[in-house]
Amino acid sequence: MSVEINWDALRAAANDAMAKAYVPYSKFKVGAAALTEDGRIVSGCNVENASYGLTLCAECALVGQLFMTGGGRLVAFTCVDGHGNILMPCGRCRQLLFEHSTTGMILETVSGFKTIDEVIPDAFGPRDLEERK
Repeated sequence: MSVEINWDALRAAANDAMAKAYVPYSKFKVGAAALTEDGRIVSGCNVENASYGLTLCAECALVGQLFMTGGGRLVAFTCVDGHGNILMPCGRCRQLLFEHSTTGMILETVSGFKTIDEVIPDAFGPRDLEERK
């Protein structure tokens, strides 16, 4: 299935999500948005915790919204900081995105548009588990 990617709409959704971030400790707001294969836009913001290791990245909230609104796979993704600048997801979040991506999902990164396989090469995921049954 092919959906048209409106990067302006994705960035706007990421910025809206970023504005809702809960960041009393770092003051570093993050918002993320992604397009699903059925055309929905899902988004999320970071939610900090006094026990810093329990902080939720924006991508975690985004994946939660993905499942709360019907599931599916992600085809395009962007992430912004508190000033609207593009951010690269951390390694943990790249793995999380990989788990829920279509093959060839496109990410807007600090160095341009890249596929999920380019930002997390040789990733291990659900496809590997199926192959090894």
